[in-house]
Amino acid sequence: MIKNISKFAAVLFVSSLGFTACTNSFENDNKDKTGFTDELQEYDFQKYQLKFEIMQSGIYFNYNWGDGKNWPFQIMQNLGQDMYSGYFHDMNNAFNDKNSTYAINDGWTSSNWLNTYKFIMPEIIKCEAINADQQGLLGIAKIIKVETMHRISDVYGPVVYTKFGKDGDNVDTQEAAYKAFFADLDEGIKLIQDFKKENPNAEPFKDVDLLMPVGKRTMSQWLKFANSLRLRLAIRVANKDKALAQAQITKAFESKLGFIEGANETVAVSTASGKYTNPLGEINMAWSEVYMGATMESLLNGYQDPRAEKFYQPAVGGNITWKDDTGEKSLNELFPTAGTFKGIPQGTGLTTADNRYKLHSKSTVAQKTDAILMTAAEVWLLRAEAALRGLSTENAKACYETGVKTSFAQWGAGSADAYLTSHNVPTDYKDAFNAQYNMKALITTTPNWDDATTQEQQLEKIVTQKWLACYPEGTEAWTEQRRTGYPKLFKVKVNNSGNKIDTDVMIRRLPFPASLQKDFPAQYTALTNALGGDDTGGTRLWWDAGKNNF
Repeated sequence: MIKNISKFAAVLFVSSLGFTACTNSFENDNKDKTGFTDELQEYDFQKYQLKFEIMQSGIYFNYNWGDGKNWPFQIMQNLGQDMYSGYFHDMNNAFNDKNSTYAINDGWTSSNWLNTYKFIMPEIIKCEAINADQQGLLGIAKIIKVETMHRISDVYGPVVYTKFGKDGDNVDTQEAAYKAFFADLDEGIKLIQDFKKENPNAEPFKDVDLLMPVGKRTMSQWLKFANSLRLRLAIRVANKDKALAQAQITKAFESKLGFIEGANETVAVSTASGKYTNPLGEINMAWSEVYMGATMESLLNGYQDPRAEKFYQPAVGGNITWKDDTGEKSLNELFPTAGTFKGIPQGTGLTTADNRYKLHSKSTVAQKTDAILMTAAEVWLLRAEAALRGLSTENAKACYETGVKTSFAQWGAGSADAYLTSHNVPTDYKDAFNAQYNMKALITTTPNWDDATTQEQQLEKIVTQKWLACYPEGTEAWTEQRRTGYPKLFKVKVNNSGNKIDTDVMIRRLPFPASLQKDFPAQYTALTNALGGDDTGGTRLWWDAGKNNF
């Protein structure tokens, strides 16, 4: 249910964009949504609160830029990263011949870049300026900046980061951007530490914090998040620059800042205050357009994973009508696998309505569900990979098993003890209605840890469980899948990319907005040069080495 898409495209593609060669005009392009003047914002913390609310809501985008809060997320992430991660798919005949089959829809894939640079990045830059005399708040702004922009880089590649708001060549290669992310984490951490020394009992951000869990909205928790974020980004570059990864991982462990460790430490955009609603929730519950992906069905059913009922609703029955080559038909009985968990394959290319697929398993995410950005389980599994790679002195098996147990605890899925001894394997995918979509399982790894297996096999276990632990955050899941090749996702049945994306290699990134070629050709050229390949979905990003290098 994409609303006002033509208006959205027209506004973004025709307007002058705040991140381009005209970046010095971004303040005029992004007026504060409250209408408060700068003078009024001096009172009652408003000049900080309002900008932080926009920044935090813009990470997992649900910012009202004037035409609704929830629908932009569908094109910014749900019809792209969420689907390519293997988490979700929507058998909507209006969508199936586009991104699903690698026929990239620029109006959709451009939106994450355009919205972030037009509405969110300007607020981050302004917040950095007004917080110059507020060390703790400035430190948090730096961390939010990294969390926001590494997601953009992980989707597109090169970005405008270190020189945002400046004229001329302001493009960073992805390698340069990552090094800048680490530098900003350094600065953010130091600012918070200095603030804590001078104000040991002060928590100036607590009442406006939408990201840290209730009861943990402290400066110390932000330091743990920053340190965990450093670990995430360090592992990300490990296949490409082991020395950089080693340096950052060593810094993370030697800092003594700690990591996010407990199941109750999930970093997520909170809906409790009413300032934010989870956009995926409306797409799912109100529009019925968020269904289990086929790979997820294969894993959860094969592993007999008790998290399945926490992630998705069982398939249902109902009175459904649809059309095929022989005319209109109806299904007035229970769906053949009602009560089980049933997914939908990506890339069928089916463009005729088949409402039977709406009987499949929908997500459990609602508008009141907090929007997850990082879980403690993910961090434990990052630590497992660091240990496996010899980049830390921890024990890979211990971290792996703690990560799985922490994920079970987070979701209230009971004990993970039996699961961690299981030799169950994922199931084949059997389509409920069309045998042509049936697929043999590509994943053969099991939940149990086996010291006798190779590093590569152990890495597959770690990342497969990390993929499950990141649910439902599709951007991070897709990024890790591209970096490592795990889990082994089902391939598209129909590839309409025009040979730009290899079916077996799968999509590697999203192209830059096509509007840049027309409106800002110099910057577009700089971005593609920094990419080092064609501006297509088939070009690997800098950290995407194509293999795991230990």
